[in-house]
Amino acid sequence: MKTKWRISFFFILTTITFLSFWNYKNRIYDWDMPGYIGCLYTLKFPDSPDKIRKLTYTEIQKKAPDLEFKDILGTLKPVDKARQAFANNTQAFNEQLPYFQIKVGYNLGILIFYELGFSSPDSVTFLSIISYFISGLLIFFILKFIFPENYILGTVLTVIIMLLPPMTYMSRVATPDMFILQFLLIFMIGLLKKWTSWIMFLVLFAITFTRPDYIPFTLSYLGFAGVYEYSKNKKLNFNFVVQGVILLILYFAIIKLSHYPGWKHLFYDTFIHRRSFISVQSPDFSVKEYLEIIFKKIIYFKKVTITSFGLLGLTFYLSKDSWVRTCAVIILVNIYIKFLFFPHSSGLRFFFGYIMMLLIIFLYALSKKYNGFKLRKIA
Repeated sequence: MKTKWRISFFFILTTITFLSFWNYKNRIYDWDMPGYIGCLYTLKFPDSPDKIRKLTYTEIQKKAPDLEFKDILGTLKPVDKARQAFANNTQAFNEQLPYFQIKVGYNLGILIFYELGFSSPDSVTFLSIISYFISGLLIFFILKFIFPENYILGTVLTVIIMLLPPMTYMSRVATPDMFILQFLLIFMIGLLKKWTSWIMFLVLFAITFTRPDYIPFTLSYLGFAGVYEYSKNKKLNFNFVVQGVILLILYFAIIKLSHYPGWKHLFYDTFIHRRSFISVQSPDFSVKEYLEIIFKKIIYFKKVTITSFGLLGLTFYLSKDSWVRTCAVIILVNIYIKFLFFPHSSGLRFFFGYIMMLLIIFLYALSKKYNGFKLRKIA
């Protein structure tokens, strides 16, 4: 069996390498890229804001196809006045950067590639490709753990997952969604292998450091884990409390140091009106307006809803293990917490990490129910 798994690993390694190269050749230069490149140059030239803006767009223009670069500039019809302001006005550009600077771990990854000699646009796109490659290997090892005696199923499922449209799309764009998936998969490995609470905390710390908007997930996991352990042992484990406090301190420190304008600003700019100058117009909206947006967006959230509730229902059907069920509920709850804060119903990539975790828990429950779907020799 070990030999067969080695052959499967070589096949997966070859396949993922090919897919990574294919995705890199089809990379997308989208309007998020100037923000992350701007964060990079802010670290390099903190006292030269005008230079940062000009250098950002000059470097993108060298790499991006003409049509995609015009989209970044906001000159394609219908024209985007906010994007035009970001490209041509230093104040407008700088006021947008805190939205991107808050992803500290992701920006650090970009900086590392830049220091290795990559151009700034390549540092951003190549980080997504490397994250795609590593995620593929992690998925393979997770499936190897779930189906230890079925190398065919593990290999086929890995290839199918890596070919899913959200996976290939996330690997091509300048966003941290592919980057954070690696840490979520490591979290799932720790969950399945029952790592100690402090090792799991280090993973949660990395998730929060990479994307502070995952703080509801990291804290809810610690909360549920603490309650679960108390229900089992009738003893409160203060480690979970300490860990939660540390994550909260990390979260608020990042918010403070990044000069993050706050959730209300992000919601207003994303779902109501993208402001050219944050400092000019207040992000005022009523509870009624907020609820109208939520109800409108949730109608188009049906793919995520059907998928997530389907996986939860199947997990509950297959497994009576209270911890497995608890983990599935934690993930489902966080899908809708994220939706309430950021109801981008058309962007599956924003929720794909959670769906992947639900899928892994479902496959784990399926394997336990049917004894790993062991391969049998034909007599």
